[in-house]
Amino acid sequence: MIDAWEPRPVPTVTPETEPFWSAAADGRFLVRECPDCGLVYHYPSALCPDCFADAEWREATGAATVYSFAIHRHLEFWPDDDLPAVFAYVELEEGPRVITNVVGCPAEDVEVGMAVDARFVPTATDDVAVPVFVPADD
Repeated sequence: MIDAWEPRPVPTVTPETEPFWSAAADGRFLVRECPDCGLVYHYPSALCPDCFADAEWREATGAATVYSFAIHRHLEFWPDDDLPAVFAYVELEEGPRVITNVVGCPAEDVEVGMAVDARFVPTATDDVAVPVFVPADD
């Protein structure tokens, strides 16, 4: 886990997404994998978006690559101490792309193709954590 501003907004947890948030609170990033067509995807929907089969949870490595990003220097809803904020699409090693934040380095150091690893920011609720990504250790 890494420190973050408080209170961090708590995502809405549904029965369908609860395993994802619970795993994140334990420091694990889950994705869904379709046993019929093999698609690995994220957002944690129970049905495969390609063939509508019942998908299964799978633990991802947490390794990813920055696919695209934007640096935000002024956000009314974001704590000043955490600006500039880097919002990014990262491509997980397993294939899916995830919208997230890149933290743990100067915003100017983030670049497309950069290797990053998942970390988890606690929220006000012990059983929910939010994934963010940090530069990968070389």
